[in-house]
Amino acid sequence: MKEPARIKVLIAEDEEMLGTVLEQFLTSRGHAVTVVRDGRAALDALRRDAFDVALLDIVMPELDGLEVLRQVVDEPAPPQVIIITGNGTIETAITAIRLGAYDYLSKPYRMAEIDVLVRRAWEKRQLARQNALLQSRLERADSMAELVTRYPPMESVLALVERVAKSDSPVLISGEPGTGKELIARQLHRLSGRGEAGGGMVHVDCAALGDSQMESELFGHEKGSIPGVLKRKPGAFELASGGTLFLDEVGALDVKSQGKLLRALETGSYVRQGGTQKLDIDARVVAATKTDLAAAVATKAFRSDLYYRINTISISLPPLRERVVDISLLASHFLRVFGGSVPPALTADAIAALESYPWPGNVRELRNVIERAVLLASSGVITRNDLPLASQAAHANGSETESQQLTLADLERRHIEAILARSNWHQGRAATQLGISSKTLYRKIREYGFVRPRSG
Repeated sequence: MKEPARIKVLIAEDEEMLGTVLEQFLTSRGHAVTVVRDGRAALDALRRDAFDVALLDIVMPELDGLEVLRQVVDEPAPPQVIIITGNGTIETAITAIRLGAYDYLSKPYRMAEIDVLVRRAWEKRQLARQNALLQSRLERADSMAELVTRYPPMESVLALVERVAKSDSPVLISGEPGTGKELIARQLHRLSGRGEAGGGMVHVDCAALGDSQMESELFGHEKGSIPGVLKRKPGAFELASGGTLFLDEVGALDVKSQGKLLRALETGSYVRQGGTQKLDIDARVVAATKTDLAAAVATKAFRSDLYYRINTISISLPPLRERVVDISLLASHFLRVFGGSVPPALTADAIAALESYPWPGNVRELRNVIERAVLLASSGVITRNDLPLASQAAHANGSETESQQLTLADLERRHIEAILARSNWHQGRAATQLGISSKTLYRKIREYGFVRPRSG
């Protein structure tokens, strides 16, 4: 059986003897303990490493415990903090709790009391992470059904995903836009067990970031390292610690960023921009590309050494036009998603139209088409004429209606606009319904010039 995770505890105590006694006791209870002697060192340690629980003495050199608490609660995934003092008052206790402390303890205290508090604080932190994970799973439940298939090559892909999910080896997923590369990455993460252990999947859209932003996005930056930025930012590698780092459209990285990514993967460590402290990589890297990276290597647009580093396991997704047997299956799924409790049915001519269409936008386009058809259908059925498949209807009727003249970009713009309105501009929910990342949705909002309506 896998051993239970050790609780990572930081002790910030300027009384050397007491700090040593606390360290020895909590270590004997199975915890991983780090001790510092002043507030500045405590803040540096909390920003450098991911602790589960922090025991902060309220009176310390450099910074007091309450000031450390004030600064650390704004950090991503902060630890649960227990404030300890030798001359506590009710006002101090109330201040600590208001600032976000888990609990407050006055000296003298019993060692067993400390151990109980540490374990309860850890349980609260784990519960919060599990709740976030459960919410994420619920939001992805419908999208995961898009992986259903009767197409043998796609069945082989899913079988391969199941076999390699437990490995820590890098994976490269290739396929046309809309074929489900992010869904496969999420399936790899889910089956890896990293999610159950508390790790998340962090999505980096390499195509949406400028060259100057990439280093900060991947590795983070220290306070003041970027002009005008007065706060430390953790990078994607740090946020994905214990989980999965998904590098979407990795082929869009510039050569300089490719080199920095390669160096981090080869050494297993990195340094935040403007920093000196090395941080270890504890994330499984999954990359995706719509371009032929082997061809990019041949033209020196992509580094060969990075290509081989991220291509340990290769997964190639077939386009939807080759998965004709899956089209009606997927369409039925999307009808259930968008059609409510009594979804409309597809007529035989509608199914025939769907199966003969070339699907340049793949599964994502099929999803959009079915959603629009549900909105346009005037009865309990969807016919060929309800489907916004311009090339099909134009050939059949010899003319084009206004809906048939819409380009794929027009359909995407209208679809995103409708989803944003339906979700009251909650971009997290909208991105989930669209099957894209929040960053991609933000890029689309800027690209199409959408403006959030004023409330009231």
